[in-house]
Amino acid sequence: MKIVHKIIPAMALISGSFFSYRANAQTSSSSKIGCISLTELLSAMPEFKRADTSLARFRDTLEQEFEAMRTEYAEQARRLSSPDTAKYTPVQLDIKRQNLAELLAKIQGFDANAGQLFNQKRSILLLPIQKRAEDAIQQVSK
Repeated sequence: MKIVHKIIPAMALISGSFFSYRANAQTSSSSKIGCISLTELLSAMPEFKRADTSLARFRDTLEQEFEAMRTEYAEQARRLSSPDTAKYTPVQLDIKRQNLAELLAKIQGFDANAGQLFNQKRSILLLPIQKRAEDAIQQVSK
């Protein structure tokens, strides 16, 4: 008898789920369902392509600036480790080492800051385009 008491509530639960699902299926059969990839939509938009090109140019500029600082650092470090340093006084060598350390700090700061600058630029350029795409999707879905 205990088994019957357990089976009857389980059957009631299952049949209740079926009917509620069936009612939902009948009411939603008149509505239309669609699926769209926001990424694909964005990549098809001309303004996205312009923003992407602008971001690539900005990234290239940042990379060139970073590479110029690294080249300058390498050149100064090479001069400090060359035999030509014998012609400098100890005070001059200290100043050159200090300049080299400052340049290294500047490079490290630029490296950390460049990522933030790029992300800010990307947000400024892409957020309005993404909002336009999302608004268009909402308009079509109504």
